[in-house]
Amino acid sequence: MDLGISARLQPIRTAVTAMVRDEIAPLDAEYFTEVEIGDRWEFTARQRDIVEGLKAKAKATGLWNLWSSTTGHSLSTVEYAYLAEEMGKAHLAPETFNCNAPDTGNMEVFEKYGTDAMKQQWLAPLLAGEIRSAYLMTEPDVASSDATNIALSCVRDGDDYILNGDKWWATGAGDPRCAVYIVMVRTPRDGPKHQQHSMIVVPADTKGIEKLRAMQVYGDDEAPHGHMHIRFSDVRVPAENLLLGEGRGFEISQGRLGPGRIHHCMRAIGMAEKALELMTRRALAREAFGKPLAQLGGNFDYIANARMQIEQARLLCLKAAWMMDQGDARAAAPWISQVKVEAPRIALEITDQAVQMFGAQGISQDTPLARQWAHLRTLRLADGPDAVHRRQVARAELRKYTQQKV
Repeated sequence: MDLGISARLQPIRTAVTAMVRDEIAPLDAEYFTEVEIGDRWEFTARQRDIVEGLKAKAKATGLWNLWSSTTGHSLSTVEYAYLAEEMGKAHLAPETFNCNAPDTGNMEVFEKYGTDAMKQQWLAPLLAGEIRSAYLMTEPDVASSDATNIALSCVRDGDDYILNGDKWWATGAGDPRCAVYIVMVRTPRDGPKHQQHSMIVVPADTKGIEKLRAMQVYGDDEAPHGHMHIRFSDVRVPAENLLLGEGRGFEISQGRLGPGRIHHCMRAIGMAEKALELMTRRALAREAFGKPLAQLGGNFDYIANARMQIEQARLLCLKAAWMMDQGDARAAAPWISQVKVEAPRIALEITDQAVQMFGAQGISQDTPLARQWAHLRTLRLADGPDAVHRRQVARAELRKYTQQKV
């Protein structure tokens, strides 16, 4: 099991690391300051310059679509893990390299399951970074952690499907560049409960779609990207927009969510490294009671524990990535669930300790820690809450023994 940095990855990782550190991270604060100017849900001229300028540099240096095994550098999941970790260290980094959620997952759906027409209309501009997309699964009136509860109605009517119902936490749907949704819908039919759902492609400007509100994350609407609450009222969509066919929604979602979950975890490890760096620099530079903070209380222990926790989380993430590279999705699933629990939890704990080291400044806009803390806490719910993933890990563990012959 080779989890190291390959010879072909090393120059790519060096270039990504340098661009994140020297060009992207220094612009994060200015980008967020611009949100408060004018309409929060439109990009200012400066924001567009920042984002598009960084993307142009990434394209020019070949650091584009690094997530994709077909349109990027044909990297393995293990190799990509090292790059995604670096991207976790700056807010704008994933989009700079066209490796941002939820677009990578949606691009995989179009690539694996889309028709030629979908690939031309939606995949090509997504790969080029010209548009954004959203993935609509979670609903306000059901426990969406059990996705068999998903209830948005999708009824066939001649050559169309008619959609009715609400979705929320549609990440990225507030972005003015968001042009297309991939929507999990209920298409009841005879058979098992996991064959009652489908996925359908819906242009964002389709008649009958209403954005009710932006969902706030600990009081922040995260404009101009946002997480929207969306209502579908008799939304008519051509039947050919249904992916694969009725009843195959879970098949598609498993193909999409596995890679997305581990990409989040890779970036979370980068966030943990960023928090540890900030905490350590603060502990050395700041004094209280006549001593550097590093020499007060249990701060030595906090720093040491953070380093050990990050190393453990990274190894678990790389093992899950290696399992994915073996091509057996069922065997990889428990490993993805393990790191989906541990990486955000550990990164959140380290970020919280860094906030404590900074005191009041740590909860302000003057450091990236408060925003990072909110993101990581949210990540413990996104793509399945901790309890669901622990359930999957436990079931896999118990299965080893219930299938033994006594």
